[in-house]
Amino acid sequence: MTSGRVFRRVLDREPPVAVRAEGSTIWDRDGRAYLDAAGGAIVVGIGHGRESVARVMAEQAGRLAYAHGTAFTSEPLEAYAAEIGPHLPMPDPAIYPVSGGSEAMETALKMARTYHVARGEANRWVVIARWGSYHGNTLGALDLSGRKPLRRPYEGWLGRFRHVSAAYPYRAADHDAHALGTAEAAAAELDAVLERAEPGSVAAFVAEAFVGATLGVVEPPPGYWPAIADVCRRHGVLLVADEVMTGFGRTGRWFAMEGFGVQPDILVAAKGATSGYAPLGFAAASGEVFETIHRGGAFTHGFTFSHSPVGAAVAREVLRILVMERLVEASAAKGSHLLGLLHERLDGHPHVGEIRGRGLFAGLELVADRVTRAPFPRSQRLAERVLAAARERGLLLYSGTGMADGTQGDAVLLGPPFVITRQELETVVDRLCQALEVALTAPVPAAA
Repeated sequence: MTSGRVFRRVLDREPPVAVRAEGSTIWDRDGRAYLDAAGGAIVVGIGHGRESVARVMAEQAGRLAYAHGTAFTSEPLEAYAAEIGPHLPMPDPAIYPVSGGSEAMETALKMARTYHVARGEANRWVVIARWGSYHGNTLGALDLSGRKPLRRPYEGWLGRFRHVSAAYPYRAADHDAHALGTAEAAAAELDAVLERAEPGSVAAFVAEAFVGATLGVVEPPPGYWPAIADVCRRHGVLLVADEVMTGFGRTGRWFAMEGFGVQPDILVAAKGATSGYAPLGFAAASGEVFETIHRGGAFTHGFTFSHSPVGAAVAREVLRILVMERLVEASAAKGSHLLGLLHERLDGHPHVGEIRGRGLFAGLELVADRVTRAPFPRSQRLAERVLAAARERGLLLYSGTGMADGTQGDAVLLGPPFVITRQELETVVDRLCQALEVALTAPVPAAA
């Protein structure tokens, strides 16, 4: 009999074995240190190795590790809902906690559908999202997503949702990017799509506050969110904000939607909610959405590990640390320093098309020609080679591909823990620049 093995997320290389982490650094089994400039997958906000989080997790597991959400609620869950509420950019919110971002998005979709059914509008089932978006890897969330490389292997299972153009000023002039560059154009397009739809058939519009890996940290053009919110309200469509990457301080605000002055009807969060210490995400419904569903008498939905006492206890401790150590404010200040360093070192670089970001959430779009914005051929796997060169230098980055036309395009993302020091940020930029030059000048492997 053969032994079992791990079906790893990467199949083209053997990853090192991580054994310890503290602050902004992860160590592998061989003692090598890696400066985590990606926060894992733009997850870790409060830093690695927080003993208080481990202690709270153990204490809660020792008291009550699991109780099914249909039979019990729990003290940490009720306390967390009350404490996170004031930070959410919506009135009188109610949270439905699950195990992560994809589950949270599936929950949000069902919330939107149930809301309309409870109001007697059972024909509202269509959901509209944007090209160049990412909302999760479960089938509903994947169908919602507009990231073509992720959709391709499963296209036969997809197709129920609809898409409008990305809000992506950098590539608004590129036909293949399916992008618009102004709030007016984006709002007019969505309005036209809603006008053409069968009356009373659209339930929700879903979009990321900032687009993460799919486009490489893209903020919408000025006025975008208020204009989109106005279109949704006029058509009776719920506005669902995906803040899985941007929530909990990543952009220098508790939630990015605060900066746009818009209150979504439903907000989806995960990642930074527990800073990677435990699996947890949630869909938050506004008071009006929750009360409407509640009056309807049922929400047909659920997961075995939703409403977790341990997950809630961890999220509550992470929230306490974010507040007490003013880490959201730290993200804003350190993010300004990081972007300043990137501009100082890479402005005018022939292969850096655009430097963008907010808070400790930054992206570089890499191009073969800075003037024409022509991308590198995907066959060159430039983003992957930059990440590999960075790993060799003890630096962890995140990447995105396909932003130019659904296939071509490379971006490098940074999203370090909020506890990163100014000196470490300078090291991040030094090593990033070294990795970029190595990837751009080394011969492309024949296999690529």
